Amino acid sequence: MQTVSDRPVILQALPALESGGIEHGTLEMAQAIVQAGGTAIVASAGGRLVPRLKYIGAIPVEMELGAKNPISVMRNAGRLRQVMQQYGVHLVHARSRAPAWAAHFACRRLGVPMVTTWHGVHDANLPGKKRYNSVLASGARVIAISRYIATRLRDEYKVGGDRLRLIPRGADMVRFDPGGVRGNRVQKLLGLWDIPDGATVIMLPARVTAWKGHALLIEALAHLERTGGFSGDWVCIFVGETNSREGRQLVAQARQGGIAAHLRFAGHCADMPAAMMLADMVVVPSRRPEPFGRVVVEAQAMGRPVIVSAHGAALETVENGITGFSFPPDDARALAACIRHVAGMDNAEREALAWHARENVRTHYSTQAMQYATLAVYDELLHTRLADTFYYSMMADAPLEDEALPEAG
Repeated sequence: MQTVSDRPVILQALPALESGGIEHGTLEMAQAIVQAGGTAIVASAGGRLVPRLKYIGAIPVEMELGAKNPISVMRNAGRLRQVMQQYGVHLVHARSRAPAWAAHFACRRLGVPMVTTWHGVHDANLPGKKRYNSVLASGARVIAISRYIATRLRDEYKVGGDRLRLIPRGADMVRFDPGGVRGNRVQKLLGLWDIPDGATVIMLPARVTAWKGHALLIEALAHLERTGGFSGDWVCIFVGETNSREGRQLVAQARQGGIAAHLRFAGHCADMPAAMMLADMVVVPSRRPEPFGRVVVEAQAMGRPVIVSAHGAALETVENGITGFSFPPDDARALAACIRHVAGMDNAEREALAWHARENVRTHYSTQAMQYATLAVYDELLHTRLADTFYYSMMADAPLEDEALPEAG
């Protein structure tokens, strides 16, 4: 095993750098590694976020790591091992199952420690699935992104407290700051998405897939339209990648419910703070428990009322009636009642909710706290002081309150 120099080299491995919570978390940690004086390398198939990765000073290595068959995994392990030797990698952080298997074999061969983060749902409902998932529970340290995931790792995969670390995902409180979003950014999206003046805007920010609950939201909105739940014009915006088949199914459902004219498919949006700024409410009606749900805390950071299904990590991030609202999973009538309530809130109620929501994120779910805690995990294995260096760097730029950062180790 290599001796760690004053500039530790840390490689993160994931399938691609397009969009989503895993990808943004990878960029945030690459930035923290660089800021702490380390060298950050990211191995992936590339994608739209590569220019941002280069901008922060990290090194992208293009490599297809998403293949799941054993032959491809072993081939990728060999390629990853060559990259690790080329750059003198001291630690690998794997964030997805197929890349983690390749990293597992490469790290074992070279004697390099591996950290894993369990980001996804990862059910074990098919033969062999639990074994495939288990690589994310095999790291020298295993990061759970919520208490919900930590419980699964302890109960189903027997990850003990010696290896398990709970580090929730975070929202960038600088980027997701309502005071920092200029009106021209919001106005641009209002025109792009054809939103009428004064319309109530209901937003669901998620890749369009069945378990994210788009169909459930359409059902709830159709019920509201039939029962006179809206006092004026309204639109529902789906912000996220959409494939044609699922899009057609949702449009057909909306037409049947008489609300197709109110629906917008926005696709990928690069300016999510501005998108959330124009929303009167952000709805996350997931039909399966969310491992964390980054868009929930991002919406809270923007002071937007959030409505979530009451299961998974949403039970941790949303205090019903205080920092947002929750409803029983898969209950369209209950979701409709939440939407009606939020639409009818006055300014004082919205301001109180916004304050509590932002305070919740600042205290428990900031990006800086996530970065610091993850660097502290690296320090445990490398015997470095990355977390301390990062902390003092942040203090020099913009002082942080001590309680916002967890203790190292």
